[in-house]
Amino acid sequence: MGGGKIVGILIFVVVVVSAAGGGGENHHHQQQKWWKWMSSTSAAMVNPVVSSSIVLPLYGNVYPLGYYYVQLNIGQPSRPFFLDPDTGSDLTWLQCDAPCVRCTTAPHPFYKPNNDLVPCKDPLCASLHPAGYKCESPEQCDYQVDYADGGSSLGVLLNDVFHFNMTSGARMIPRLSLGCGYDQLPGQSYHPLDGVLGLGRGKTSIVSQLHSKGAVQNVVGHCLSGRGGGFLFFGDEVYDSSRIVWTPMAHDRMKHYSAGSGELIFGGKGTGLKNLFVVFDSGSSFSYLNAHTYEGFISLLKKELNGKPLRETKDDYTLPLCWKGRRPFKTINDAKKYFKQFALSFGNGWKSKAHFEIPPESYLIISSKGSVCLGVLNGTEAGLQNVNLIGDISMQDKMVIYDNEKQAIGWMSANCDRPPKSSNMIM
Repeated sequence: MGGGKIVGILIFVVVVVSAAGGGGENHHHQQQKWWKWMSSTSAAMVNPVVSSSIVLPLYGNVYPLGYYYVQLNIGQPSRPFFLDPDTGSDLTWLQCDAPCVRCTTAPHPFYKPNNDLVPCKDPLCASLHPAGYKCESPEQCDYQVDYADGGSSLGVLLNDVFHFNMTSGARMIPRLSLGCGYDQLPGQSYHPLDGVLGLGRGKTSIVSQLHSKGAVQNVVGHCLSGRGGGFLFFGDEVYDSSRIVWTPMAHDRMKHYSAGSGELIFGGKGTGLKNLFVVFDSGSSFSYLNAHTYEGFISLLKKELNGKPLRETKDDYTLPLCWKGRRPFKTINDAKKYFKQFALSFGNGWKSKAHFEIPPESYLIISSKGSVCLGVLNGTEAGLQNVNLIGDISMQDKMVIYDNEKQAIGWMSANCDRPPKSSNMIM
């Protein structure tokens, strides 16, 4: 979820028990009220074309909007919903009129649930709960997800039809599980969307579910344009693997897409800031470094700016650190010449060290006041402890691929303005 969205990352699951005091009883009673508006006809699944992918346009930007979103068509009849594509969490959920206990403003009418509930003993439900979780109501799967910015969603898992167009030209309408979220608390970086699209590594993730139905390879990727918009894809037909810089996923952090231990490189030189646990999180607008690394980065940046016609400004609150030029900056092109590229280097890249390069336009924004502001923030202050997070700002104008088949993360510079139409239109 965007904004200062630290979110999506460090999602953890809380057991929802009806006896959980306070609101628990209330939630439990709400859970029983299912709408019976939909017939039980199950959607036929088109014979999957495994050499096909799904490509979805993205909308939004890092600044001033603060988030990207994707439109998914769900239900019968199909209705559009805007979701936050989040590689930092697994569960896809919609704000849901079950009825809604607490919901936030959304672009579309709240999702109307059907009565195709996922039972508590289903493996998808089990994956949302700690081992040994006792089912309060065997016929349904209660969930609660909490995000790092303090936001949360509480609800019930159900199945419904998703409508996808494949790059092969086929249409696919699989039944997938999603959360009917009837009690949402907005976090600090709240955005007016219909829900979250979970793209993480877990079983409930949409790409995992599509893969388990034989529809696509278990690969998800995105291409965020610095000019706004971009595209999201499931499957591996959209890129030429030989042109991608690959690095293995860290195995000790099963929940998140992490390239493991990285080193901060500044202006092409090592900084001595090493052993950084780095996570890729499309659910976060900005990037975050742990306190020690952040302080080191800031001092390198300030040293570099010494003697340049920029001065730190205290009257622009867009981000914690902003600079004014001799006159207001109109575009990032006016300011980027004063700043150096930095990179995160992963020593276990398959061919050699894998460098994730972050040029000035992928860590700076021009604020509405014409200052240039730093889109890398102190993650320890934001509640991320020691995690270093690559957010949307630093993934702009790159195709970033999370290949769960090969257990690898890859990237390449790309033009993200035009979604590929078919497998032969490689970037």
